[in-house]
Amino acid sequence: MNLPDKLEDWLDYQQRQHIQPIALGLQRVRDVWRALGAPCPADCVISVGGTNGKGSTVAFLEAMLRARGLRVGAYTSPHLLRYNERVRIDAHDAENTALCAAFMRIEQARGATPLTYFEYGTLAALLLFADARLDVVLLEVGLGGRLDAVNIIDADVAIVTTIGIDHTEYLGPDRDSIGREKAGIARAGRPLIIGALDPPPGLLDSARANGASVLRLGVDFSVVPQIDAWCWQARQMANDGFDKAQPASVQFADLSLRAPHQIDNAAAALAALWALRTRLGWDAVACARGLQATRLRGRLQSCGGQPELIVDVAHNPQAASELALWLDAQPRVPTHAVFSALADKDIAGIGAALGARIAHWHVCAISDAGARGLDAASVAARLRVVLPQAAISLHVDAHAALAAARAALPASGRVLAFGSFHIAGAVLDRLPS
Repeated sequence: MNLPDKLEDWLDYQQRQHIQPIALGLQRVRDVWRALGAPCPADCVISVGGTNGKGSTVAFLEAMLRARGLRVGAYTSPHLLRYNERVRIDAHDAENTALCAAFMRIEQARGATPLTYFEYGTLAALLLFADARLDVVLLEVGLGGRLDAVNIIDADVAIVTTIGIDHTEYLGPDRDSIGREKAGIARAGRPLIIGALDPPPGLLDSARANGASVLRLGVDFSVVPQIDAWCWQARQMANDGFDKAQPASVQFADLSLRAPHQIDNAAAALAALWALRTRLGWDAVACARGLQATRLRGRLQSCGGQPELIVDVAHNPQAASELALWLDAQPRVPTHAVFSALADKDIAGIGAALGARIAHWHVCAISDAGARGLDAASVAARLRVVLPQAAISLHVDAHAALAAARAALPASGRVLAFGSFHIAGAVLDRLPS
């Protein structure tokens, strides 16, 4: 059989190698990883799981570690514009040739073992990181935790950001069940950072049963808001082996990432570095520099214009609730949504979270997601379950929806494009770089 030689052909090939696009479980991917020699991606690994906030937390960690002069790899998913975004080495996206070479090594090692698209990508990232001899690697969990491909690696520190209702067909129907799955990335005797103030009992119980050392936001570390600043505090900071010349709390300027929950994500990232201080050291100045330098596309990203365009990847009710909080804190202007979501998402829950804050919904299809995609009429029907009086119009794609929203609004208005990485990516792809 002739194997692909271009990245887009490899990705198409991978989509056809497993009967299910999502197939949780570690045995297959672990077998292939071992056939590849079980390469260790770096001396220090931080895994990041949760429902929302994973990508932002990885971005904060990456920026802070690089501000220290460390060589850092980051594996995230999904991508917005190019598949290469999923694997970053020293802040540079992986090259097509490097990814293709890694896929070839995986194909030669896997034999008859089927792999999913995500499993191919995970193994490729591990290979490229191991080859690059990095100081620290950051691994974002794709779905859940316990059975996600990333979990073949024993993280030195694990982070769970938030627990919301999402992917219930795989993770269970409630926050307790989902929390237990997310806790599966924790390891006995190693820190598990919990970056939410309200973790479900299932997460805490499972983490402790795993033997992890649990460090919780609001208990072991905390955030104290100030005017145009905030303080991060850790329990026993001044008498726990920390440099006694440092204060018991560290002050930081406001973050460039604007959503209300980003301060919690930054606090969790700081707690992970604090937990690793005996291995990596601690530099509050570098942390401050990194936090200020953190940028991440598609997270309440202002793209300017009149009306202003805001792009966000929010794709579940928890993330939509954060959007609602942000909108409530902004000047009240007419706001139209460019919106769609995948078939397995709680579209009604997203609509309920935002409600009347959206004056008009410009709904479009998602046509590049295979069986998970929905046509515009189906998306609108789910919205109307909770918003029967809402103004909703249907469009063939995100670009048509965006054009209609811009035409309908005054210059002082706001367009909010959200609901899926597919929508955010389609909108950003058409904008000047």
